[in-house]
Amino acid sequence: MLDLGRLRALHAVAVHGSVGGAAAALGFTPSAVSQQISKLERETRTVLLERQGRGVVLTDAAARLAGTAQQLLALVEQAEVTLEEQRGQAVGRLLVAAFATGARGVMPGALADLRQRCPELDVRLLETDPYLAAELVARGEVDLALVQDWPTVPLPVQEGISRMDLGRDPVDLLLRAEHPLAALPCVPVDRLVGQRWISVPPGNICHDWLVLTLREVGEEPDVLYQVGEFETQIALIEAGLGLGLVPRLGRAPLPDGVVARTVSPEPTRRVYALWRTQASRRPAITAALRAMREQWALVGTPSADGLHVP
Repeated sequence: MLDLGRLRALHAVAVHGSVGGAAAALGFTPSAVSQQISKLERETRTVLLERQGRGVVLTDAAARLAGTAQQLLALVEQAEVTLEEQRGQAVGRLLVAAFATGARGVMPGALADLRQRCPELDVRLLETDPYLAAELVARGEVDLALVQDWPTVPLPVQEGISRMDLGRDPVDLLLRAEHPLAALPCVPVDRLVGQRWISVPPGNICHDWLVLTLREVGEEPDVLYQVGEFETQIALIEAGLGLGLVPRLGRAPLPDGVVARTVSPEPTRRVYALWRTQASRRPAITAALRAMREQWALVGTPSADGLHVP
């Protein structure tokens, strides 16, 4: 009989495209995932992974087996929901994905609350971009995702996924205090033309928003520095290397010499949670959603200077 844990490891490699990605999602070491795959190969007497450059690819047999594993994992999830309902409390494992500033601004308090209220629930956190997070929820690789998008760049969400809105997260223009635009309390979006930009890399929802917004005023943005960490962006802004549009959620106090200015029209992210509708009855999902909602109420939307706004 095939081991479900080993099938889960194979499915994770198929979804994430690498042993390292699967390990991060499952909360294991890459070595542990490799061992699970090796044992599964011995059980099935089939080669499942082949080396390709510095990575691995699934064989045709592995791809078919991973598809079967996805169906089995969906059945297991349904069984877990039924058992949790019968017990009336959140138990088992809950894997949550969150975008970077959500992981910093919302999840610490929410996770601490869950640990206190649901001691039998094993909660794991995976930081990832909203695009991937939505896919992972749909595929059953994560149970719940904290995501964000923009009105002009909506996040594609598949059928069978439920949503809980948390609120709006304004985005400010960050720049050196001596920059000419810093003299304006609110910067019209057309004044952003001709600037040098610091932004996240392409393929990230925040980068997509910046490109689309400036294209609307007739410019292809000149992004000189592409970095994923907002804190690194702020350090580059502090060095006078360019301007950045940085969300308020999870943002640390700004260093001396860097100021925040609002933009008109104001860019605002929508923050919400996603989960599979079929798991809505699961007490662990209900408890996690409550913790996120309550933490958002405590965090609120900070003002441009970092002060709390309930």
